[in-house]
Amino acid sequence: MFSDTFTDRRPNASAVRMLFLALMSTVVVLAQAVTAQARPESFADLAEKISPAVVNITTSTVVEGRTGPQNIVPEGSPFEDFFREFQDRQGNGERPRRSSALGSGFVISADGFVVTNNHVIEGADEILVEFFEGGELPAKVIGTDKNTDIALLKVESDEPLAFVEFGDSDMARVGDWVIAMGNPLGQGFSVSAGIVSQRGRALAGAYDDYIQTDAAINRGNSGGPLFNMDGEVVGVNTAILSPNGGSIGIGFSMASNVVTRVIDQLQEFGETRRGWLGVRIQDVTEDMVEAVDGLQTASGAMITDVPEGPAMEAGMQAGDVIMTFDGRTVEDVRSLVRSVGNTSVGKTVDVVVLRGGEEVTLAVTLGRREEAEGAVPASQPVPSEDPVEKEVLGLTVSVLTDDMRAEMDLPDSTEGLLVSNVDELSKAYEKGLRAGDVLTEAGQQKLRSVADLEDRIEEATEAGRKSLLLLVRRAGEPRFVALNIEE
Repeated sequence: MFSDTFTDRRPNASAVRMLFLALMSTVVVLAQAVTAQARPESFADLAEKISPAVVNITTSTVVEGRTGPQNIVPEGSPFEDFFREFQDRQGNGERPRRSSALGSGFVISADGFVVTNNHVIEGADEILVEFFEGGELPAKVIGTDKNTDIALLKVESDEPLAFVEFGDSDMARVGDWVIAMGNPLGQGFSVSAGIVSQRGRALAGAYDDYIQTDAAINRGNSGGPLFNMDGEVVGVNTAILSPNGGSIGIGFSMASNVVTRVIDQLQEFGETRRGWLGVRIQDVTEDMVEAVDGLQTASGAMITDVPEGPAMEAGMQAGDVIMTFDGRTVEDVRSLVRSVGNTSVGKTVDVVVLRGGEEVTLAVTLGRREEAEGAVPASQPVPSEDPVEKEVLGLTVSVLTDDMRAEMDLPDSTEGLLVSNVDELSKAYEKGLRAGDVLTEAGQQKLRSVADLEDRIEEATEAGRKSLLLLVRRAGEPRFVALNIEE
């Protein structure tokens, strides 16, 4: 009888399906809303906000040279003098002409400081800055930096100028939206959009830290800004990778955190002032790990030479592996060069090196790289001579003599063993050693005789090592090679 009194409350299958479909529809709508927030419907508002600070740059340069037709008659022809006189009468002889070039830039202060690429204005006699809202002003160069291809200009204006601010390029993530602005191919102000394709790209410079983007960048965009979605400059558009000269979606913008350090120095000094350690270095390779006491991984920067300078004064030695610099881990040569260059001149920093299997902390007071470039290493005592020639590990070696140094145009201070021949079937040949190389160290100890090399091989063998670390100089440039000593 209870069946007539109570209603069956179990949901039926049809109702369940309808509820599930409703929930799924809600999820899809929410997902679309999130996607719409992540991908703007339009960049128009942002472009309108920041465009007034973006400028076109026109440069003019006087070029010497013949502008008329040349080589119409063969050289030595009896008509050559006649034709030259004809050119001169027509005004087509040697005379200067004016060449123009186009680029981009952006204003970073109301009082008229403008950032662009160095290659845009390099060698220019006249520089004109054209503004988005019309009008143009002449600009003067405050300072340039070829290492990062950055230039700082200044224009004088009666009214405050619209400007943009730099953002933190380290916060840019792969996949973030960015927009590039500039003057591509001389077409005038233009906007393109894309994403951050990759970070930390290097092209050729020691201080390179490029943001790669697929936002269209073409000739004429050089020096223009790369913006994030907050309207902050995170890069300066500098280069493209292209087989045809046009954009194929691989563009490079120098990261703003590099640019701001350069700009600050150019504003203050009119030039850059980078830290200088004073060492020659190379990357640590996998085959060096087993050959160097205490080295666990292929990281750090190995010192190949220590000329006179801050590092020598602090006690650094060839063969040391720099592990940390001013509290920062050194991953490779590039990271060390950037860290040193970004450190203030005159600052004393702690540098931890691996030496003889132990870590040694050295206090180094940095010099200035710009002053040190081209410095000649201090002379060293001339080693004793030993004419003995011997074959060791596939290498035919002998001690350098004065005649050898003169013949090879080596400094008198060069000491070590000259390689006169390399067995093409040997491990040494596989490692790239060639006749004419000079071995200056083995096992991080100086080589002054063939016996020294044999002693280092014996010591490494007794210690159970499979390879011996050699310091090799070729055309004066040092590098370390881990040579296999197993039979």
